Amino acid sequence: MNTQILTIGHSAHGVDGFVALLHRHAVSAVADVRSQPFSRYAPHFNRNALQKTLAASGIGYVFLGKELGARSQDRSCYVNGQVQYERIARTGTFLTGIDRLLAGAEAERVAVMCTEKDPLDCHRTLLVALALADRGAEVSHILADGRLETNDEAMSRLLRRHGLDQPDLFRSSDELLEEALMTQEQRIAYVDQDLAATITDRN
Repeated sequence: MNTQILTIGHSAHGVDGFVALLHRHAVSAVADVRSQPFSRYAPHFNRNALQKTLAASGIGYVFLGKELGARSQDRSCYVNGQVQYERIARTGTFLTGIDRLLAGAEAERVAVMCTEKDPLDCHRTLLVALALADRGAEVSHILADGRLETNDEAMSRLLRRHGLDQPDLFRSSDELLEEALMTQEQRIAYVDQDLAATITDRN
């Protein structure tokens, strides 16, 4: 049986509702992949507060934002100031994080947590989930209403979002998905404004 891993976005959930979603799906450990593990608008999701809340609910917590976060500290992962997920995915730090997730999922029911409500608007799907799927894991996303969406279903929704869900005479289904992923990444991927300004100044 393949390793199963979930993802979830804390979004605007209250802490009780968030914990209820985790319990509903039998999650025993949360892997936080936020580069900056705090929320100005929802302080109950700040790293220390969340860790305490989860512990009181019998759920483990591990911070993997350094390894699997979307705001890489490696300048080689940026083009014109915008982070490139493909480059992050090749770094040793990221691969170490994926290894830790897969190993942890052998013993725990793990949910990869980030901020965004919709998994398609978050690197937990466009970067982390794709890497996990490439390693043979079965990834599903806990939606805000509690439903589960498989990663394949999420990718089908992404294709529809970008009008690429119909057969194409000249492109394979994999090529259409690659285009959809690249388009979505350009929309949501982190931009380091200081790095972008430095590049602009040079030009």
